[in-house]
Amino acid sequence: MNNQVRYYKPFISPLDPCPPIKVKSFSTPPQLFITFQPPNLPQFSPHEALRYGTLWPMLYSPYDPKNDRQEEGD
Repeated sequence: MNNQVRYYKPFISPLDPCPPIKVKSFSTPPQLFITFQPPNLPQFSPHEALRYGTLWPMLYSPYDPKNDRQEEGD
């Protein structure tokens, strides 16, 4: 999976009193793109699986709340 974050440009009303956010982003979960579970998927080790929150690397979706908050403030 190349990129799990998608971007779009929302409509900006000339009558909106708030400063516009010109580009918004949203995250797409990786399981949306897997139609069935293929056999012999690679697996994380038990220690890595607990750290990443999933057994399969294909389903790992990174989450960094610090970066998300900085983007909202810009």
